[in-house]
Amino acid sequence: MNNRMRIARVEKNLTQAQLGKRVGATRQTIGLIEKGSYNPSLQLCIAIAKSLDRTLDQLFWEG
Repeated sequence: MNNRMRIARVEKNLTQAQLGKRVGATRQTIGLIEKGSYNPSLQLCIAIAKSLDRTLDQLFWEG
C-alpha cells in the first residue's frame, strides 16, 4: 500500500481522477498504485512526483 502517495494527493486536495488526468493515467490506475496492486513505469512515477511536489524517494522508496 502506498500511503505516502495517497497522503500527498490528499494534501494537494486532489481526487484520484484529478491526479490521473494531470499525469495521463486513469483514476483506476492511481487507485491501484495507492493500493500497491500496480507497479507504475518510471515515467509515470516521475509525473506523479512532480504533480505532488515530492521526490521519487519521498513517494516510492521503501525504507
